[in-house]
Amino acid sequence: MPGSDFPCLNLGIDQLLTTEEDHFAIWILQAPYPGGYVHHDCLWPSKLQTTWRAWQSMFTLGEQGNDLGLAPEAGASHSGRLMQDLGVELWQWVFHGPIQTSFSHSQGIAMGQNKPLRLRLDVRTPNLITLPWEIMQPQPGKQAISLSQQVLFSRTTSDVDPLPDLEPEQGLRFLLVLGHDNGHSPLALEQEAASLVRVLKDAQTIDQGSDDYPLAPVPCQVDTLLEPTATQLIASLESGAYNIFFYAGHGLTGPDGGILFIAPHQTMNGTELAQVLTRCRVSLAVFNSCWGAYPDRNSLGLTHRSSLAEVLLHHGVPAVLAMRDPIADQEATTFIQALTRGLSRRLPIDQAVAVARQTLITLYKFNQPAWTLPVLYMHPQFNGELIQSTDEGMTELPDRTVLTASYQHFQAFVRLLVSPSRSWLVRDGLMRIGRREGNDLVIPEQWVSQRHAEIFCRDTILVETNRPAFFLRDFSRYGTLVSTETQDWDRVHHREVLITSGTKLKFGSSRGQTLEFVVQSSPLPPAE
Repeated sequence: MPGSDFPCLNLGIDQLLTTEEDHFAIWILQAPYPGGYVHHDCLWPSKLQTTWRAWQSMFTLGEQGNDLGLAPEAGASHSGRLMQDLGVELWQWVFHGPIQTSFSHSQGIAMGQNKPLRLRLDVRTPNLITLPWEIMQPQPGKQAISLSQQVLFSRTTSDVDPLPDLEPEQGLRFLLVLGHDNGHSPLALEQEAASLVRVLKDAQTIDQGSDDYPLAPVPCQVDTLLEPTATQLIASLESGAYNIFFYAGHGLTGPDGGILFIAPHQTMNGTELAQVLTRCRVSLAVFNSCWGAYPDRNSLGLTHRSSLAEVLLHHGVPAVLAMRDPIADQEATTFIQALTRGLSRRLPIDQAVAVARQTLITLYKFNQPAWTLPVLYMHPQFNGELIQSTDEGMTELPDRTVLTASYQHFQAFVRLLVSPSRSWLVRDGLMRIGRREGNDLVIPEQWVSQRHAEIFCRDTILVETNRPAFFLRDFSRYGTLVSTETQDWDRVHHREVLITSGTKLKFGSSRGQTLEFVVQSSPLPPAE
């Protein structure tokens, strides 16, 4: 089912501006029902802080986030119990009081619709971003939130640039960039690139026809760049029409979205990379590098909204997958292969990430941190659809309505209001409009959905005009703009409206071509 149809619950967490550092607010930014917008003030528990420090001591690698020294030796039972304890305590802190009520009602709505609930967490306090929110679980023995197929979890961030017009596509097109690393020779980089290409393409043949993936995979194209200069990287992105950007290489934190070492003596920060990714309409950016989801640190502490993932999202990249801590090459390869397999089977991005996490936990065990390291950020306006869903791509076009007696004395058509003008007849009282071939009016613009809208006649005569009543019904992702002589442009989205002769229409975007709907009793001009 299309990811755009999933009910969505967005939570915000921020520190209150009081003299007490442990005072926080948790509130609902978006809910699938009107009563779900609730607010809860709470304290950061000392017990949770103790468990978090124990987690850091055992699992956090390197000096970026570990203030307590090297991880001590510990048995699997102790590490698994620590993983579970922190997950339960984080859940109990977030989902408490009215927040739990809103979550339960939202989950009930999703279950009633036989759909997963999309849950997004907007953590606005830098010191809390480093926590592994992905391990939250309601109680011991229950599934962690980021492993669930009933609740699709991701992080998000507010104060973002608007999302550009996007439309799901028919295939995966990777630009694979291997950055500079002093520990690798050029030959080793070429071998690593060839290995990653095989991993991405092999994902197309695994589990084909199984119960989990009953559909054949979509096409997968992979182009590679080895240690490119900034000019080469930009040129490739601008010429290749890629929907996935994949970077593997060295990375560090920094105030402008971290630092990527793309070529010898050449780096690129997140702010710089964001400009070309958004301009080229890349939908998903994946980083197999250190600290991509970790904020920068200065003398005052962690810097607000400075991680690579947050900065890219802030500038309008729809989805970013980055690592919170370093991840082993074998674990990263396993995760990327499972993720690509899910995406190629038309899963929304957050659902494909959950499946890939399940693969990691199966192979590398619950008590190991590998499955917790990938952090997915999704733009609050993005529904996660990278590949066109089967529902949209395979839905039968609607049957034509029966020509009514009231309609037989009139003719309706849609005409293009530019020169040279063109007209399309509304035949038998129904016109189907969209980008897909087979519609009555095909509009090959990127913001027009495959099955965008329909214009149809009802067996009713309007008293004001003594003409039959025509309606526009919108099915699309971005809506339809409608304007009349007495009303400015209004966006119609997933609803129907009455349209009369002279109504002007734009499908999907204000930048689209303007058309006019006309009803008349006289003969039509030449129509297609």
